[in-house]
Amino acid sequence: MDIRQINEEYSVSGQITVDDLDEIKAQGFKSIVCHRPDGEEPGQPAFADIAARAEELGIKIKHVPVGPMGVTEEAISGMMDALDDFDRPMLGYCRSGARSTNTYQKTLPLRG
Repeated sequence: MDIRQINEEYSVSGQITVDDLDEIKAQGFKSIVCHRPDGEEPGQPAFADIAARAEELGIKIKHVPVGPMGVTEEAISGMMDALDDFDRPMLGYCRSGARSTNTYQKTLPLRG
């Protein structure tokens, strides 16, 4: 797991696993947003499995998938909802962290 800090409220990572969640919690993350669609590649952990463990640990989590069409208005809206509703610091993840970074950056001008 390679967590890269974007700013004090938001960091990104490539794909996480259920086993990573205890470390994510220990690092102080209060919420997670997944930008990766389920089934994107074989062996990828299902969002539901990650969400179940995150919720057991008291970490809020939301699925805002960003697929081949790129960051859509729906994805921006979902990310805005997460930023409005969830405590920070927040971790966004996808395959490499790029979609999580891009989605977050597209919300910045909208947050005023």
